[in-house]
Amino acid sequence: MNKSVDNYFIEGCGRCPLGGSPDCKVHSWTSELALLRKIVLSCGLKEESKWGVPCYTFQNNNILILSAFKDYCSLSFFKGSLLKDNKKLLVKPGPNSQATRLFKFKTLQEIRDIENEVKAYIHESIELEKTGQKIHFQKNPEPIPEEFEAELERDPVLKTAFEALTPGRQRGYILYFSQPKQSKTRTGRIEKCKPMILSGIGMNDKYKSMKKSENPLE
Repeated sequence: MNKSVDNYFIEGCGRCPLGGSPDCKVHSWTSELALLRKIVLSCGLKEESKWGVPCYTFQNNNILILSAFKDYCSLSFFKGSLLKDNKKLLVKPGPNSQATRLFKFKTLQEIRDIENEVKAYIHESIELEKTGQKIHFQKNPEPIPEEFEAELERDPVLKTAFEALTPGRQRGYILYFSQPKQSKTRTGRIEKCKPMILSGIGMNDKYKSMKKSENPLE
């Protein structure tokens, strides 16, 4: 896992097999990520490396993370569902996401067009932390194993990636993680599947970026 923010923009998060290679997703959004980083830092947040990606905090509280995905780059707000979002600029990573909300960008111009709005959302997020507002989570209708649920809460990057999967892919992982009776086995399966989830692929998808012998499920 990458522990340096500067290295993230060079080698990626280091959490999937593509890290440090020309195929790493950060290389698809170099200019966009640089501009987003500049915008966020102009709002006075502290920049740290957490979970292998740039994380921005206010008084030690997580505000947002900067991420690169296959089809877009994003700013992900930890308490995005509490933001007013009157202009409907934010999206859910997935249909069941209760907290995280994203700005998705595919071009520099898309960022420039709403730069002032992005800053306003960041400042609103800071105010949420100042007032101590919390998100009240509802029980997920899909029975997620407690080991995986704990891992998602501990790792917001993994949570965002999982929520961005299609419902069918999410269900495939949940069923796979739920099968073993022993907690140790469930945890082992979760660890093996993390790179696949972070790469945006499902249990039955062809893992094109890895040789067959390197498949984490083998």
